[in-house]
Amino acid sequence: MAHALKIAAELAAKTKERHGLGEVAATDLPNQRILYNADREFWNRDAPEMGESKDITIDTANGPLALRLHRPQNAKSPSPVLIYLHGGGWIVGNLDTHARIMRLLAEKSGWCVLGVDYHLAPEAKFPVPQEDCLAAAQWVIDQGTQHGLDADRIALGGDSAGGNMSMATLLALRAQGQHHRVKAALLYYGSYGLRDSASRRLWGGAEDGLSPQDLAFFRTCLMNSPEEMSDLRFDILANPLNDLPPLYILDVAMDPLADDSVALAQAVQEAGGTVDYRRVEGVLHGFLHMSGHVDAAMTALTEGAAFLRHHAQ
Repeated sequence: MAHALKIAAELAAKTKERHGLGEVAATDLPNQRILYNADREFWNRDAPEMGESKDITIDTANGPLALRLHRPQNAKSPSPVLIYLHGGGWIVGNLDTHARIMRLLAEKSGWCVLGVDYHLAPEAKFPVPQEDCLAAAQWVIDQGTQHGLDADRIALGGDSAGGNMSMATLLALRAQGQHHRVKAALLYYGSYGLRDSASRRLWGGAEDGLSPQDLAFFRTCLMNSPEEMSDLRFDILANPLNDLPPLYILDVAMDPLADDSVALAQAVQEAGGTVDYRRVEGVLHGFLHMSGHVDAAMTALTEGAAFLRHHAQ
């Protein structure tokens, strides 16, 4: 992990030099996106070859929504499908920045993986990203069979903010009576509604971009008002958490969001649900991108894919 952080620092320095940038403030979103995209371009090298990677655009209430369907070479038809919601604090990230993660999950599970390029904040305020993710899930249910997908074998998954929205989408499908189609969820180091916790006080800083100031900036970008933090589409832990499919919940020990995952796992288990809970030591938030250099990242993706295969029936 330390070696990967050194690489990331060198990448950032080269990107700043290439773009003529000095120090970039955490709130300088245009330049933060430049740095983020350049960093992820490096970590996405050597992604597995797919049988097909197809870009799809669907119409939603919030305008056109871009999707990318990764079909592994060993996929059956109709194929179960993982709807993957990328992380990035709701303000950065896209279909390219998480390509390696999605392709590895597809290759290792044999499932198709559908990436969702939900509209980012602050250009798109709450609840637009959440509505986009639900629209993508509804598209799979309504039209997935036309693309070789099994609308009755769906999983939801994501990292960080994507973990939060995976749960929000699952709960929205439950409210519609559609959650029986969702066979599993993969939740990597997500945020589920805690406003304070031991992990939030102990961890987070410049190395992972999750200082208290960073987390506050993410919320300011996303929310129209502080009251929206209590909305059940954001505060996942405030929902009844019964009648859910099996959840794979992974957290990182040195992560300010770690206690969110602990609380979610405990609440779901207390409500009678099935949880495969994992904690990873010695890495930082966002490590999942670094599977070519950090063994723990490849292990986490391999375990997640195995979880999908187990619950494919």
